[in-house]
Amino acid sequence: MSNHLRTQSLVFGIPWPELNEGLFYSDVVPHSDSELTLIDFYSRKYKNSAPLQGWLQRIQNGQISVDGRVVKDPNTILSGDSVLVYHRLPWKEPDVPHLLEVLYEDDDMVALNKPSGLQVLPGGLFQQRTVLTQLCWSVKKQNSTLNSQETHPVPVHRLGRGTSGILVCAKTKVAKTRLAAYFADGTSRVGATSNRKAERSGTRKISKIYRALVTGILVDDKVIINQPIGIVRYPGVAKGLYVASPSGKPALSKVEVLERDEKQNCTLVQVEIESGRPHQIRIHLSFIGHPLLGDPLYIAGDQPRCFDPELVDESFAQDGGYQRPTNPVPGDCGYYLHAHQLVLSHPTTNEMISITAPLSSILQTSDEANGSLGSMSVNSAN
Repeated sequence: MSNHLRTQSLVFGIPWPELNEGLFYSDVVPHSDSELTLIDFYSRKYKNSAPLQGWLQRIQNGQISVDGRVVKDPNTILSGDSVLVYHRLPWKEPDVPHLLEVLYEDDDMVALNKPSGLQVLPGGLFQQRTVLTQLCWSVKKQNSTLNSQETHPVPVHRLGRGTSGILVCAKTKVAKTRLAAYFADGTSRVGATSNRKAERSGTRKISKIYRALVTGILVDDKVIINQPIGIVRYPGVAKGLYVASPSGKPALSKVEVLERDEKQNCTLVQVEIESGRPHQIRIHLSFIGHPLLGDPLYIAGDQPRCFDPELVDESFAQDGGYQRPTNPVPGDCGYYLHAHQLVLSHPTTNEMISITAPLSSILQTSDEANGSLGSMSVNSAN
């Protein structure tokens, strides 16, 4: 991507290879863990990665080295300061889109239209097939003949894998710091003691508006949801699952009905979020009894589908890790949620920039579908 203002559509992306490159994880044994066996070290420290039998398989398969030497004996005694390296073998990641559309670009930032299904940052099964990888490859491709050390843009916030729409990325360290602060600021404001106090504390630097299709017919034209969001234990999600929880962190969503479809029993809504909790819109809409249409995880009510926090599956996959959970997980797709509009203060000029990502037909109102009002636009104003 070039380093000048771009407001016309550009699509880029490189097809994914069959297998990724695998991963290498390094550890230095602390003196407090000296005299532990190799299997004890990994099965205790990384029990969320694989069960005991899975780590035994990885060791016996020669995937772990100690101070540069492959060790296959799980009962090897470790010494303090020894360097351990675990090699996760290459694997085929699930099929996902690889093309990204540029909605806006200048010397400091780039706004992309992320397709549903593509993960933003590496995690879980997706270590290569991510937005971050495509950004890195794009810069390498452009500078392959220039021997340039230019760094690639980096996302300053996240969108769920199944969520499409505007994703903001920074191209400089200054832009990254300021843009990330904009997104964090909205969340901290919601956490203030009162909304009035938050509003008086300064002008918001960013506004985020989403489109969503929800199940059922919302009666009220406008709904404000301020249900806190917390974390609970959930099988297949190592760090826990985000859910509506009275003891969670503050979150605020403003929902406005755009169109009701009585025949299909669904409602098209616009959602403005002032905070940015993970899966906030999905959680909030399911909390009020109108989950996103097609959402495999968050259903109407307080708890996700198939919720059983005590269930732990100790079986392991071919690579020694846990089996992919049979229950739905947050990264599963199928719902309709789109980051449609974004207004933000430019990180260096402070100019207000408005960016709009195109809407798919299912997320357009009847008037938009007839008049093509969902097309992309980029505007700026002082």
